[in-house]
Amino acid sequence: MEAQIAYSGRKFARPRYYANAHEKDEVEIVCSPMVMHDAQAAGATIDREGFQLLQHTSAVTDFADREQVARVHMREIEELVQAVTGADFVHVGAPGVLRFSERSGKAGSLNNSMPARFAHIDISDVTAAQFSGRGAGGRAYARSAHYNVWRAISAPPQDVPLALCDARSLAAADLIAADAVFDEAGKPEWSFEGLVVAHNPAHKWYWYPDLTINDAVLFKTNDSDPARAHHVPHVAFDMPDCPADAPPRVSIEMRATAWWWA
Repeated sequence: MEAQIAYSGRKFARPRYYANAHEKDEVEIVCSPMVMHDAQAAGATIDREGFQLLQHTSAVTDFADREQVARVHMREIEELVQAVTGADFVHVGAPGVLRFSERSGKAGSLNNSMPARFAHIDISDVTAAQFSGRGAGGRAYARSAHYNVWRAISAPPQDVPLALCDARSLAAADLIAADAVFDEAGKPEWSFEGLVVAHNPAHKWYWYPDLTINDAVLFKTNDSDPARAHHVPHVAFDMPDCPADAPPRVSIEMRATAWWWA
């Protein structure tokens, strides 16, 4: 299968993108057709390609209920990531981000709820080190890694699936430092350094077809261990030939940090 992947051009020396006010984004979008590989058929793993499919049944009955997600799901994700990675400690700091495909009519209805429409990596090495050090509270650690757990909570097929780029196919020159700006209504604006991704024909893109609510996609946004997959570009893309009556994609992502103590 071939799909259009939205990359960043190099028009802006320091791209800038917003969680909500995308009309203020300073990112040059350059779309390129790329071959999409079935990640499940390939047996992708978290420390090789940088992503892995996990079977996980949550006790949450309504993922739109932030109180329930905070009370139940944050701990579930901490336990899941710890079990898969063998980390000494895992922390999830917020009750997740709900996202909606545009066809739902709900994209943008909540804070940071639009699908991510250009290839990016959530955090740079600089930001990852800052977050890891802050979360460790001064305790020495041998390794720290940042993860995203992505779950489709709408029925398959997904009209706007998540594409993931094999970490091994990425070159340092493909990455452009950018400002990720968080502009939630009623709160002070804040930002950190993320990365956007320029096109490279060597990139190898994957997706997981027909995900259910009991499928959790674990992918890596940073790892301090150079012997393992370091970080994974990812982006929402339009599924070619998706049935017109497919339910609009609704997903939740949970971000976790893991530490291995020194």
